[in-house]
Amino acid sequence: MKNETTPASGETELLVGRNAVLEALKSERELNTLLVAKGERNGSIGRILSICRDRKIVIKEVDKRKLDFLCGQGNHQGVAAYVAAHAYATLDELLQRAAEKGEPPFLILCDNIEDPHNLGAIIRTAEAAGAHGVVIPKRHNVSLTWAVAKAAAGALEYLPVARVGNLAAAIDELKERGVWIYCADMDGTPWCETSFDGGVGLVVGAEGSGVSRLIREKSDFVVSLPMNGKINSLNASVAAGIMMYEVARQRRKEGGTLHG
Repeated sequence: MKNETTPASGETELLVGRNAVLEALKSERELNTLLVAKGERNGSIGRILSICRDRKIVIKEVDKRKLDFLCGQGNHQGVAAYVAAHAYATLDELLQRAAEKGEPPFLILCDNIEDPHNLGAIIRTAEAAGAHGVVIPKRHNVSLTWAVAKAAAGALEYLPVARVGNLAAAIDELKERGVWIYCADMDGTPWCETSFDGGVGLVVGAEGSGVSRLIREKSDFVVSLPMNGKINSLNASVAAGIMMYEVARQRRKEGGTLHG
């Protein structure tokens, strides 16, 4: 388990106490993160931990005083959980959505996007541009918090988001299933000179740090936006939006309709 002392950005709904968390797990409610006080393993906490491990829910160990603070001094009994703002989809469901529309997959893959407003804006634009889904990793990326849902402005009701344990492994699976991976990063082919034929997986990294080295290496193409001013990077959601609409433009030009 990871030692963590700060809550994830934008998390606002916290289930407090063993019974509340256990009932949420029994009802298969989507949890972003389980918080456990250091040293707490007695009683039903062991069962809660076992279920979370089986479902690959992120588990974070926190200092009891931190948990007291997060829970507003409520009787947390050593455990609390952040609830997802929306149910997650699977990678298969995203690909099936494309197949049902008779379209090559068009997916947005987020790498190290930790700002909930950026992720929400990416989801909102992806839905408008006709993408079939968004993929986020469980770690080093903001999850579907309530701040993300607010920034997405309703798009989560129409566009599925898959949460994967390992983004690199998800990319390998997508490539095996005929999806080309395009990494939005510096020093690549200009976006307007790139052909987005076939299945598209567009990887977007965080502003500043960009896409991680491993993910860039696994990508089939690196695509960049020209920086003609003094600033050498764009907000992640802005850069993603420009490239998403280039994919949409090319598909319309080829006679396809993204909202069939």
